[in-house]
Amino acid sequence: MTSSRRSIGYVSAYPVVVATAGGITVDFLVIAGGGSGAFSRGGGGGAGGYRNSVTGETTGGGGSAETPLTVAASTNYAVQVGAGASGVSSGRGGNGNFSQFEWIVSTGGGGGGNESAAIRNGLSGGSGGGGCSSGGTGGAATTVPVQGFAGGTGFFSSDASGGGGGGAGVVGGNASSLVSAAGGDGLSSSITGSPVTRGGGGGGAGGTNGAGGSGGGGAGAGSAGTANTGGGSGSGNPSAAGGSGVVILRYADTLTITIGAGLTGTESAASGGYKRATITAGSGYVSWA
Repeated sequence: MTSSRRSIGYVSAYPVVVATAGGITVDFLVIAGGGSGAFSRGGGGGAGGYRNSVTGETTGGGGSAETPLTVAASTNYAVQVGAGASGVSSGRGGNGNFSQFEWIVSTGGGGGGNESAAIRNGLSGGSGGGGCSSGGTGGAATTVPVQGFAGGTGFFSSDASGGGGGGAGVVGGNASSLVSAAGGDGLSSSITGSPVTRGGGGGGAGGTNGAGGSGGGGAGAGSAGTANTGGGSGSGNPSAAGGSGVVILRYADTLTITIGAGLTGTESAASGGYKRATITAGSGYVSWA
């Protein structure tokens, strides 16, 4: 078996792509770890970056489906599944970790902004974290390539209200007086053979807490993002972790994947002309025969 051409942990969002000669077409859904919401009254965490190549579906941020990868048999390809950001007991939320399938890299979701003046803005990420207090702005979403939506704006009142974290499919909501906003909704994909929604943003907290976005976003009051959806967590006292990401690969049912050491994943039975590998944790290499 030949060695991989790119090492695990390639973190640049703008890698130089060198196509591999070969004849195996692999569709992918690569979702990064979700961001965490802020401590106490603040913005929700943004969803992890969402990149999808399934024809007829969209990628995060409303982009068109990407081009599937063409890979060679008996060759190692790097895979990494990003963890969600840890919850926080003070300050602003954190950014999730990236996920990767070879040169397809999804950016972790942005952390939510806290009511404190210096950190009221949400952090940028695959989808941006929500802002808080006195019009704290939501974090921006990754746009090259497009992966998600921005977080919503916070609001100052007698009880600061947090904006919702951005989702893969919808912008995070804007807070109003005493009402925190919901996280943005995620996107549905049928790459596994049936539709599943992933990539929801976390809800803001303060006043009336915001709901989590559909697709794994946690509600305000400190709910965690759902594992393997890349959902952002809600702001809370303390906030909880963002949801871990996932890498799902679809290929012809005549092929068999080898999921290497360091990765946790399964290959489905053949269905509809395809097999699917769902990789839920770790870093390592995959190959096909």
